[in-house]
Amino acid sequence: MRQSSDSAGFLKRNRHILYLLPWILGFLLFRAGPMLYSFFCSFTDFHLFRGISAYGLMNYRRIAFDPEARRACGLTLKYALICVPLKTAAALFAAVLLSGRLRGIRVFRTLYYIPAILGTSVAAAVLWKAMFRDRGAVNQLLVFLHLPAVSWLSDSHAALWVIILLRVWEFGAPMLLFLAALQQIPQDISDAAALDGAGKAGQFFRITLPLISPVLYYNIMLAFCNAFQEFSAPFVITAGGPRGATGFLSVLLYRSAFTANDMGYACALAWTLFILSAGFSAGFFFFRKRFVFAADEGGIL
Repeated sequence: MRQSSDSAGFLKRNRHILYLLPWILGFLLFRAGPMLYSFFCSFTDFHLFRGISAYGLMNYRRIAFDPEARRACGLTLKYALICVPLKTAAALFAAVLLSGRLRGIRVFRTLYYIPAILGTSVAAAVLWKAMFRDRGAVNQLLVFLHLPAVSWLSDSHAALWVIILLRVWEFGAPMLLFLAALQQIPQDISDAAALDGAGKAGQFFRITLPLISPVLYYNIMLAFCNAFQEFSAPFVITAGGPRGATGFLSVLLYRSAFTANDMGYACALAWTLFILSAGFSAGFFFFRKRFVFAADEGGIL
């Protein structure tokens, strides 16, 4: 009797664990477990059909010295460093335009947000590929304007910009966050600055931008993490080409895992991608105090 009452009391005191148990089991089975197993496999020559025959750092040495892997890392960084600032600037510019009180402004906000609903969908990539093919809508427009057509998908320099333009076009999600932050700025601050002689540009860079810096910081960090994981657009639109011009790290990872069946090397690439994203995130957290302003705490976080 005493033992059963103690068990009932323990369950009653720790009832919250029962509610969390489905999530904990799901996390261990579908998140933590596969991550730990992939980490183990990254130190093996695991082949999908031949199994494991060797252990060591061979995959990471291959990443360090393989020209294809180094090129993929460089392309991923280049893409992120170009795409993230452009997308953030477009989102901020649109948010500033849409923060005004104009007739029908809600309709325009909805229209600007619609591309973000597509997200990283394959449908958006297929549409983009159709628009930028040799006889697509973009080249037809260039010909109509008496400009030379561009081989967007077969030119190694233009192909990367096709992917970048797709992601910049989908700026709706960060725009929405910027818009919410802009609407939280008290109008009294802008009015006081205007009375002191500050122009629109001065108000934006000295008042608006510091006050929305936490949202700016969040959008940039999240955009970098998403850029490092970019896969659907280069895979669907250019298949990593032409001549490897859009062969990002994620595309190389996919080919290694599901074309070459080299799971050990693919796992090492996945952990390299994880370390790259984690390194950028850690750098953002390290410099957060210098660039993020918190008015409620009297200065810098």
